[in-house]
Amino acid sequence: MTRELVGVVGTEPIGAYTLLRLERGGLEPGRPGQFFMLEAPGRLLPRPMSLCQAPPGELAFLIDAIGPGTRALCSLEAGDAIHVLGPLGNGFDLAVERPLLVAGGIGIAPMPYLSEALGGPPAVLGFRSERQAEASRLLPGAEVVIEPRLVTELVPEDPGDVLACGPEPMLEAVRSLAPGAQLAWEAPMACGYGACFGCVVERDGWYVRLCVDGPVLRDAA
Repeated sequence: MTRELVGVVGTEPIGAYTLLRLERGGLEPGRPGQFFMLEAPGRLLPRPMSLCQAPPGELAFLIDAIGPGTRALCSLEAGDAIHVLGPLGNGFDLAVERPLLVAGGIGIAPMPYLSEALGGPPAVLGFRSERQAEASRLLPGAEVVIEPRLVTELVPEDPGDVLACGPEPMLEAVRSLAPGAQLAWEAPMACGYGACFGCVVERDGWYVRLCVDGPVLRDAA
């Protein structure tokens, strides 16, 4: 875990989202599914973001501008600089035999980096709109559905080793279809390393801090 001031390489619109590209500096990309705390200009607290891509010398994050913090991050320009802390949390276990990636909406964010680490496994993606679905170009070859269809319609009866990220209703549906799946959950985070207890959630009768016990949790098979 390292905190460093890094420069902004640039931003790129990806449909409804923005790909923020940062200089890597001395930061390690970590394991797919881990996250970084990105300083949001003008805001008190940083924002947790999954790593989307790790090209040489860069770290790239796919961001949905839904609030003041994420909008501030998306408004950064080349030459700006922000503090970044990471990698943090518990990522995906890559020791899987038949991986299937499942993502909904901005849950696609960690999937390109994960797909690269796993050698390009099959992926199924669900989005609310055609504009959001433009992000599927980050995962060439993935199967895509747009509401009112559900991404779980594309999960086969024998899905293999499912690695999923998306909204909670989608993850709960995946749990029922693929016991033992690795699920990346979301919760508000203030520190990112377990000190503030702001990301505590209840999972199967236990309380966990998603920033240290997750965000990737393996479902009970």
